[in-house]
Amino acid sequence: MPDNTYDAIVVGSGISGGWAAKELTEKGLKVLLLERGENIEHIKDYVSTNKAPWEFPHRGGRTQEMIKDYPVLKRDYPLNEMNLNWWVKDKECPYTEVKRFDWYRGYHVGGRSLMWGRQCYRWSDFDFEANAKDGIAIDWPIRYKDIAPWYDYAETFAGISGSKEGLPQLPDGKFMPAMEMNCVEKDVAARIKQNFGGKRNMIIGRTANITVPHENRTNCQYRNKCWLGCPFGGYFSTQSATLPAAMKTGNLTLRPFSIAKEIIYDKDTKKAKGVRILDAMDNKTYDYFSKIVFVNASALNSAWLLMNSATDIWPGGLGSSSGELGHNLMDHHFRVGASGSVDGYEDKYYYGKRPNGIYVVRYRNLDGEKRDYIRGFGYQGGAGRSGWAREIAELNIGGEYKDALSEPGQWTMGMTAFGEMLPYHENMITLDKDKKDKWGMPVLAIDCEIKDNEKKMRVDMANDAKEMLEAAGIKNVSTYDNDYYPGMGIHEMGTARMGKDPKTSVLNEWNQVWDAQNVFVTDGACMTSASCVNPSLTYMALTARACDHAVKELKKMNI
Repeated sequence: MPDNTYDAIVVGSGISGGWAAKELTEKGLKVLLLERGENIEHIKDYVSTNKAPWEFPHRGGRTQEMIKDYPVLKRDYPLNEMNLNWWVKDKECPYTEVKRFDWYRGYHVGGRSLMWGRQCYRWSDFDFEANAKDGIAIDWPIRYKDIAPWYDYAETFAGISGSKEGLPQLPDGKFMPAMEMNCVEKDVAARIKQNFGGKRNMIIGRTANITVPHENRTNCQYRNKCWLGCPFGGYFSTQSATLPAAMKTGNLTLRPFSIAKEIIYDKDTKKAKGVRILDAMDNKTYDYFSKIVFVNASALNSAWLLMNSATDIWPGGLGSSSGELGHNLMDHHFRVGASGSVDGYEDKYYYGKRPNGIYVVRYRNLDGEKRDYIRGFGYQGGAGRSGWAREIAELNIGGEYKDALSEPGQWTMGMTAFGEMLPYHENMITLDKDKKDKWGMPVLAIDCEIKDNEKKMRVDMANDAKEMLEAAGIKNVSTYDNDYYPGMGIHEMGTARMGKDPKTSVLNEWNQVWDAQNVFVTDGACMTSASCVNPSLTYMALTARACDHAVKELKKMNI
C-alpha cells in the first residue's frame, strides 16, 4: 500500500474521532487519523495536572494580556492560565459572528475530550420521536431500539458511573457503581421526590469518570482536576481510552498538525477518494487516499470541511444537495437556575472533591402535560460548603479571622438548568470567503439565536428551580439568569443532520452522506434535534454503529 493510501481516514481526534479510529482499526482497517493541532501525549503532556494553585504565576487566573489576546475565550471560564494552550488562539482562527456565538474550540490530539464535562446520558424515544410528534424540522431516521445496543457498547468501554432509576425519559445503562451524593443532596433529593409525588427526580450525575479500575485505567481519585488531564486515566478521553486501543492494533497512523482542507471527490464514481490536507507546520498541501472517510472535526468544522469540498459539482459543497448543509445549528441553552443556603448540617462534610454533581431529570411536557413551549430541560448542580477563600465581612483581621477560615463555611445548594434548543433552519453557518484564518482559508460565519420557545422555557427553568429548592427546605433561595448566547453550552449540533430523505437531510440513517456514501459524519453535526441531555454519549454510540456498518458495507463492496 502506498505511503499516502489507507483503508480509512478519520478527520479529527476528539470524542467521536477517537472512537472511529478505535473501531475501524480493531476491525482490521489501516487508518490515518488526522488532527489539525499538536499531539498531546497521555500523562507526559498534562503539565498542570499536579500543580497547586500557588504554583501558577497568577493562581490559575487570567491576565490583562490574555484578555486582550483572547476576545472570545475571555467571555467564560475557558480563559485561564492552567490549560490555556489547550484552547484555540482566537486571533489565529477567527470567525464571523453575524449574531453573537461563543465558540470554544480545542485543536489538538484528543480535542475537547480532554476538557469536557463528562456527563453521559442516553436519549430516549421522547427525544428521537419529538420532531415527528411536534411537526418540527424532520423526523429522526432512527429510534432508541436502533441505538440501544450501541449505548451498551459505548458505556461498557468508556466506563460510565451512575445509578439505575427506571425512568422512561432517561434510560438506564451499563453503569459502574455510582458516585455518592453528599448528605445535603440526599436529603434534598428525598424531599423533592416526596413533595412532587415522584414526578421530579434528583439523581447523582452519570459521568465518564470510572469508579473501579478499567481497561488499564485507575479509578477516579476525586481530585476534580479533570480539565487539566488525568494521569490516572480516571475519566474517558481519547488519550486515556480510544487512542491506546487503536494504537494497540498496529493499524493506526496519527498525523498531527494536519488541517483537513477538502474531501477529494470523484464525480465519476460518486465517492470520496480521500482528503487533502494543509500541513500546519510547512504550509504545504498533501493528498491522502482511502476507501472511506469519517468526518469527526466537531459540528461546525465538519460542516466547514463539507462546505469547502466538491464545489465544482455542488456550489454549497459536498452533501449540500438538500440545501440543509450548515443549517439547523443547535446548542443547549443554560446559565439560568437558583441557589440558596442550607441550615442544620454544620457538623457534616463530604469526601474529597467529587468531579460530578447531581442531575434533575426532565419532567416538563411529558405524560400529556402541555406548557406554553415544547420540549424540556434538566438540571445540573450540587451542594457544598464554602472554603477558606470566602469573605467574612465581620472578621477581616487577626487570629479570630484565621481561626474562622480554618473551619468549613456555610452549606449552599444550587442547580442550573440545561434546556433544549429547537432545530431552526435559519440558525446556520456559511463560509465567509472575505475573511481568512492564519493559513489563508475561509472562516465560518455563524448566524444563530434562541427564539420564543427557548425564552418561554427559561421562565420555568428559573422558577421551577426555586420551587424545588424551597420545597426541600433550602433558605434564602434566589433565581438567576446570567444571559445565554448560543455556543456557551459547548454542545454544537445539527449542521449536517440525519434523515430519511436526501431532499431534506445531509446524512442517512447510518450517518453516510447521501451525496457520497463512503463519507460518514458521526459527531455533533449529524444531530437532527438536541434533546436536553448532554450529547457526547450519543456521538460515541452513533460512531461505533456507523463504523460497524461501514466495514460490513466495505466487505460487501457496496461502498
